[in-house]
Amino acid sequence: MPASLQEARIKSLPSSAFYIADFITPEEEDVLLNKIKTAPKPRWKILTHRRLQTWPSDLTKNTLLHSPLPTWLVEPIITRLLAYPLSTDNPQNHIFTKSSHGAPNHVLINEYQPGQGIMPHKDGAAYFPAVCTVSLGSTLALDIYATNEDGTREAEPRWKILQEPRSLLITTDDLYTDYMHGIAEISEDLSLSRDTVANWDLLGSLESFTGGISQRSLRTSLTYRDVIKVSKLGNKFAMFGKS
Repeated sequence: MPASLQEARIKSLPSSAFYIADFITPEEEDVLLNKIKTAPKPRWKILTHRRLQTWPSDLTKNTLLHSPLPTWLVEPIITRLLAYPLSTDNPQNHIFTKSSHGAPNHVLINEYQPGQGIMPHKDGAAYFPAVCTVSLGSTLALDIYATNEDGTREAEPRWKILQEPRSLLITTDDLYTDYMHGIAEISEDLSLSRDTVANWDLLGSLESFTGGISQRSLRTSLTYRDVIKVSKLGNKFAMFGKS
């Protein structure tokens, strides 16, 4: 594990992006996957190309109804994120130090079968511009696209970031605001090398990709963000429900 995020910076990408292999342990990964698997059925939203869970709830007009995240989504990931310094020179500052609430308050859990993906997109202005994604189960490549002057995206991705099981990827600043990201609907990632993978030198299992191919299996991602606008009405509704 690097001593700070600066040691984990993906240097070939613009502004700030960080990658840490083995951010969580295999045992912690198993616990998280079991919690996700055993979540109540209504928690799952079935989309055309994937299914997802939203914790603690969906946003309404870019606003989150105040409600705490369950403990299993806080420990160990959020606790570890907040304890991880941006640099050794400022050990008190973490990736959410300047965010509205000083910590993530929203988690999106996406499940991707082999061949499933998500169209290139931006996460938008509802969130503080820092996204922390922990990957579980399988490796896949995240494609990063630049945009043209008219706001449309370029036809081909500028960069690929390989996300291994148990890894942490953080994107912030220009990479969050000015670029799109997506996952191609393919069953295997091809032509993987130091020349094509932006975080090649930070990978934890380089020997797995020496052939340039990574076969996808079931992959689950946990995306942590801080929603800027939070309504306290959630607490009031909960009080009415108990009375």
